[in-house]
Amino acid sequence: MSKDLEQTVREQLLSQALPVLGVPLNLVGSIEQLTLSEKSAEARIQLRFPAKLSAPLLEQALLAVLRSASGIEQCSIRLSSRIDTAPTQGETQNLERVKNIIAVASGKGGVGKSTTSVNLALALAAEGAKVGLLDADIYGPSQQLMLGVEEGQRPEQYGTQYLKPIVAHGIQSMSMGYLVTEKTPMVWRGPMVSGALQQLLNQTYWDALDYLIIDMPPGTGDIQLTLSQKVPVSGSVIVTTPQDIALLDARKGIEMFHKVDVPVLGIVENMAVHICSECGHREHLFGEGGGDKIAADYKVPMLGSLPLTLQIREQADRGLPVVAENPESETALIYREIALRLAGELARRHSGESAFPNIVFKND
Repeated sequence: MSKDLEQTVREQLLSQALPVLGVPLNLVGSIEQLTLSEKSAEARIQLRFPAKLSAPLLEQALLAVLRSASGIEQCSIRLSSRIDTAPTQGETQNLERVKNIIAVASGKGGVGKSTTSVNLALALAAEGAKVGLLDADIYGPSQQLMLGVEEGQRPEQYGTQYLKPIVAHGIQSMSMGYLVTEKTPMVWRGPMVSGALQQLLNQTYWDALDYLIIDMPPGTGDIQLTLSQKVPVSGSVIVTTPQDIALLDARKGIEMFHKVDVPVLGIVENMAVHICSECGHREHLFGEGGGDKIAADYKVPMLGSLPLTLQIREQADRGLPVVAENPESETALIYREIALRLAGELARRHSGESAFPNIVFKND
């Protein structure tokens, strides 16, 4: 086959917008090998994000492009994934086994941040990534309950200075809830809390993680600043509801991450719509379109919107997050799409980056 045809096929494949992600292949992947003959065509494509469950959908879109561009009916696409370590700033003490750290944050409590964190971690794991979950809410840890880890189960010691994370639903996890009882109040001042966070993060023996999801406490206080300035965070996700008050606080969270030069990978909107279980009537109890508006204002992706459903709350309270308990449910599929967009956005943002801008802290 001619070199011109091979170049045309290559260009069209690389420019194809991928389903769900909505970005061209060249920003989140590469063509490792392209073989054209008179009767067949094959492309081996490597993605920079996990896509174990999403592979058939992606293959179908790319296969159509390969057939159209080559004019050959007998075509095949082979996908593989390689998750790279995103370039970051900050200390890397004891985190060399973690490729990417993603902070899930909110400006205020009660917007479903912890539920989003655990389901995103499970969705990334379902796509084939090795995932960890750190519960950074020292005052009110909740991931032990959400992951169904029995009270009293403690992390094992590893060596002289590490703790082994507790594995639940296939993901590694660490939480202050594993170290104290549920009735023990953490009556600590800010510096003690910040020190506890760094110990949980750096003295846990994370085992070869592609992604470490950090479930942040609400607000923009000591823990947020400690994480942003002392930890090599790859990116952040802001969780909000459509309610005006929640959106106001979400803006503060975005501004905080901007000030410390941590990229915001996108917005997740919780409780976007209530669907009546009896008649199917849809009602926007907390407002409508708030997540889209804040994403547009700050020019960050809108990763997805989740409905207000009893199922999400009940299953989280039973230690069976919806992505693990009902992986084919509508809600679980939404979480999986959000996770795919998140991983794709992280790959896109760091493709080709080799240097960092200077950080300037301002009191404005």
